Parts: sequence; structure tokens; C-alpha cells
Amino acid sequence: MENTFDLIKAIEIFALVTGIPYMVLEVMQKKTMWYFGLATGAACAYSFGVQHLWASMGLNIYYVFMSLWGLYRWHKDEQRLREERDKGLTDATIHLARLDRRTLLTTIAVFVAGTALLIGLLHLLHDSESSMDATVTVMSALAMWWLGKAHPQHWLIWIVADTLLTVLCLSQGMYWMAGLYLFYTVAAVYGYFHWRRNGAYIDLAEPEKN
Repeated sequence: MENTFDLIKAIEIFALVTGIPYMVLEVMQKKTMWYFGLATGAACAYSFGVQHLWASMGLNIYYVFMSLWGLYRWHKDEQRLREERDKGLTDATIHLARLDRRTLLTTIAVFVAGTALLIGLLHLLHDSESSMDATVTVMSALAMWWLGKAHPQHWLIWIVADTLLTVLCLSQGMYWMAGLYLFYTVAAVYGYFHWRRNGAYIDLAEPEKN
């Protein structure tokens, strides 16, 4: 039992160690962040699974797959931004995509329906914090989707989700994980303003500097 406990704590510390550079690279919008995302997602999935927080475990498995998609998507967007800088169209270092009405309405619908369905499912699975777990899971999944598309508003979702995750981890005695999500919350606030200040929309004919 003691060896199992030590393994869990070691994995939580590993998630913290890999999660910090992940967030730093996300703020800077470096595609290498997705490699750290793969490692952090796998470690967090294990940690939440041990605590029987099934939705958060599934969320981090989703992060692993989204990291692969994000790496591909950002590679293409980075190339396009570099081409526009070479042409003298922008001096931005961060590529952005506008949040259209269709994406916003889809996000709201998925959040409402997904949260309701997930709460019911987690009750059946005897999740220890079904309502909180479901809410942050759906919010985080949507934030990750927006991140992959480079919508700067994804940071706003992360601020709320990571704050709730900090509280959730504290309630479960997962103090290393709580520290990680607290750091994420602070970094998300900075990241939002950093992206808005240094980004350019590359989905327009002529990039518009924010």
C-alpha cells in the first residue's frame, strides 16, 4: 500500500513538473507545448483514475489525443504566420483565429447538454464529485478545442475551469495537482492578455493586429 501511495505522489509530481513548461510554452504559443501535453495528460489521467474521478480521467485521455491534433494544426498555422511576416504583413509572433457565431453557439449547446448528460453518467459510476467533475470536464474539453483552433478566448474558459479544478483537487487531498491548477489559473490570466497583445488573425485576407 505504501509503495502504491508513493507511486501516486510521484506521478502527481511528474504531472506538475511537465505541466509547468506546458503552460509556459502555451502562453508563448510554441508548438513544442503539445509534447509536454502528451506527458502531462497521461500522468493526470492516472492520478484522477486512482481517485475515481472518472470524468477528469477521461478528459486527460482526450488531452492526449488533442495534443496530437494540436501539434498538426499549429504547425500549419505557424507556417502561414511565418509567410505573412516574411511578406511584411504583420510583426506578430502569435497566430489567432476569430471566434465565429457558429462555433460559439455550438460550444454553448455542447456545454449545457454535455454537462447534464455527464452528471447523470457519473452518478451511475459513483463519481465522488459528479457535478463539479462533469462541469470542469466539459469546460476543459471545449477550452482545449478552442486552443487547438487558436481562439484567444480559450483562456477565459481555462481561468474558470482551472479555478474549479484547484478547488476539486484540494477537496480530494491532491495537493500537488491543486498547485498545478492554481499555477494554470494565474498563467491563463497572463496568457489571455499576452495573446491579445502579440497576436494577429491569420484567417483574414489581410491579418489584423490586435
